[in-house]
Amino acid sequence: MNASLFSPYKLNDTLTLNNKILMAPLTRCMADDDLVPTQTMADYYARRADAGLIISEAVIIRPDGQGYPNTPGLFTPAQITGWQNVTRAVHDQGGKIFAQLWHTGRVAHSHFFGGQVLSASNVAIEGTLPRMRELSYETPKAVSIAEIEQLVKDYAQAAANAIQAGFDGVEIHGANGYLIDQFLHFDTNRRDDDYGQHPENMSRFALEVVDAISQRIGADRTALRISPAAYVNIQADKRDKDVFDYLLDQLAMRRLAYLHIGIFDDNLEFDYLGGKVSDYVRGQYPHTLVGVGGFSAETGSQAIEDKRFDLLAIGRPFIANPDYVAKVRENQTVTPYDESMLAALV
Repeated sequence: MNASLFSPYKLNDTLTLNNKILMAPLTRCMADDDLVPTQTMADYYARRADAGLIISEAVIIRPDGQGYPNTPGLFTPAQITGWQNVTRAVHDQGGKIFAQLWHTGRVAHSHFFGGQVLSASNVAIEGTLPRMRELSYETPKAVSIAEIEQLVKDYAQAAANAIQAGFDGVEIHGANGYLIDQFLHFDTNRRDDDYGQHPENMSRFALEVVDAISQRIGADRTALRISPAAYVNIQADKRDKDVFDYLLDQLAMRRLAYLHIGIFDDNLEFDYLGGKVSDYVRGQYPHTLVGVGGFSAETGSQAIEDKRFDLLAIGRPFIANPDYVAKVRENQTVTPYDESMLAALV
């Protein structure tokens, strides 16, 4: 294994990571009923502070962003205080942690907040909610220009709240079929205004959020996750490549902390991207890139050595192994993940 996996990595003049292994965001649905992080969550994250960077579970920026039970927020004083306990616990163990900022868009449900579900367009998802199968997805309202402007402000405020809560930075969740990603695909974006129809318009919302957060807390503390391949509640469309070509070109001009690929299996190949998602993004984006999607420490280390990306995000193995980094460094056996582990925070 490439020993450099365990060497420090300088993101920028503000942030240096202790190693190149990141803990990927993992939704655990363990906040209290007011969406406030618990002491159990603080303990959970502190045990994983050996990661070069922890990316928190996705954190809701405002009430209508909620699509799953007991997912934590970052929009009330109590939630900020709860996260301060988490970040303090991580920092006390020598770790660093970013908040992943989240609005689920049409994946949200009025059951949680009593209002209208929002998306790029009024195109519903078929099926029922994970963990709450008695609830069916609702047809969303296409957000107005004024509502988009407010969403951008709310993302920026959530980023400021994250810094107040002690996070080292934020990762904007622009992937995996949630609100920002819904603007980036032709299947879910059927608008005919300045936020639809062609790549520049379809990228506008994502870039406005990136710029607003960068201006609020600094580009050096701002990261973004994207999913160029349409695979979560979204139908593939070869025209989507043009959107991501434009978006990546724009992002390359912004010196973010990093760009994070959002895919569950990076062995998958997509004809319209010319192969694997990570290789497509690497070809378009010259700055710090985080790879993810079924890698082990060994295969991820090799991918870094091959310059396919710069940092490796590990997801489910961190659920099974709080001491994942130490085990890998010391060549110990890594405990396999299984779904029963989701029932408890270890």
